[in-house]
Amino acid sequence: MAAKLIGAGLACIALGGASIGVSRNPALRKELFNNAILGFALTEAMGLFALMMALIFLYAF
Repeated sequence: MAAKLIGAGLACIALGGASIGVSRNPALRKELFNNAILGFALTEAMGLFALMMALIFLYAF
């Protein structure tokens, strides 16, 4: 059971790293608006994937 909880926690760390990478330089938002929108969408997708992996680790195995 402890390994499941550790695995779920490690899967959720991915969201924190992705959000830090997107928010490092907000001053370029005007010049890179399209890339910023794409980055936010990919960050949200990565967060949802990390949550899905955490739930799989907790309840499927």
